[in-house]
Formats: sequence, C-alpha cells, structure tokens
Amino acid sequence: MADRLTENNRIIAVGDIHGCLYSFHELLERLELRETDQLVFLGDYIDRGKYSKEVVDYLIELRDWYSCFFLMGNHELMFLQFLETDDPSLWLQNGGKATLESYRIKNGHDLPETHIEFFRSCLYFLQTEHFFFVHGGLDPEMSIDQNLKNLGNEELCWIRIHLRPEYLDQERYKWEKTVVCGHTPVSVPIMLDKLIAIDTGCVYNNDPSLGKLTAVILPERTIIQTDNIDS
Repeated sequence: MADRLTENNRIIAVGDIHGCLYSFHELLERLELRETDQLVFLGDYIDRGKYSKEVVDYLIELRDWYSCFFLMGNHELMFLQFLETDDPSLWLQNGGKATLESYRIKNGHDLPETHIEFFRSCLYFLQTEHFFFVHGGLDPEMSIDQNLKNLGNEELCWIRIHLRPEYLDQERYKWEKTVVCGHTPVSVPIMLDKLIAIDTGCVYNNDPSLGKLTAVILPERTIIQTDNIDS
C-alpha cells in the first residue's frame, strides 16, 4: 500500500472510535470504500468503549486492504506514557479500565506486543498540499510551521483552543491549510474554510447531542456518519 498521502485519490478521515467496533464497521459500510481510497484515522482508537482490542485488531487488518494512516490520539499517548512511567492513574481515569476489560487482562503491560508497536508507530501529524491532519488541533494564532516549531507532540494531541468561540465565530485562523482534527466532541461536524472537526462523540451515546461516529471525504468535504450501535 502507498506510504505517502496524496490528494490524487480520495482521502477519508475518520473521527474518534474509542472502542466502538460495531459503529466503526457500520461507518465503513456506509463509506462504500474504493480500492484507491486512503484512510486517515485521527486517533483515540481505545478507551471508554467496550471493544478496544477488537478495534485495534481490525485497524491492523485494514492495512492489508487499503492505504491507512494512523494518528496518535491523547488516549494512545496516555497508554504509552503509562508504559514508560509505570503509573497507570491518568490512563485508567480516562477510560483505560474499559480497555483492560476488552483485552481480558489486569495489567496494561500485558497487551499484545503487536498492539503496543501499533500505538508507537502512530504519527503525530500528517499533511498534504491543502490539508493538515492532527488529533487535537493547532494554535490559531500561529502558522502551521510556527505551530510545529513551538508545540510539542503531546500538545498536538491535547490542544483545544482552536475551538473557542472567538476563533470559531470569526474564523480567525492563521493556518495556511485546512486543519482536520478530532479529540473534542462536537454535536455536529465543524466545517470551515480552515478547520474541519469531526469528533462527534460516538462513545457518549447517552448524550442526545453526541453518540455519532463521523468521517469526512476529501477534498469534496462530504460527511458520512453512523449512530452508535455498540450498546
């Protein structure tokens, strides 16, 4: 499969899955994937939902069929930081317990090595001529190059300031490209000239304003969604 993302074929960015396996399958069915499609997953594959292990298994399998690009989410990052520090508290407080249950283990160190390597291989950002893909977002007051020089990888996974009303309402973004991100749940996808945000909180299906898994097809900016069907 291709190792470089190109705008010559469809790019499909997928929002935060969070262990929602059946919703993920349903979304892929609705996308009617083509052989030449390129899938960009925006991070947060694990935690909170019931099927983190199965989601990761399926993502790894998808690489054999399509050009897939996987970004680092703050939840994958929290897990990797736990491995480094041996302090699971932050990860467990943010949905890690559900991940352990899906693997049927009690210690995160016991995850399959193939899955740990998958997390470690995730990219912190990805870009093409017109789009910049990242899990969290970027600082609206800086150009993309300035963001990359001034922000660390962890900040790229966690940042949210670009979604403050003073930026959204006036579309005050100094980016040269359209930033495509997840991370922060929104009731409907945000579709601005310089910002596309598609985490519609699939795992939060108890909230009537959330509970959808969203993908965007680029460059035409077509939104494809499914309701959470995992619970």
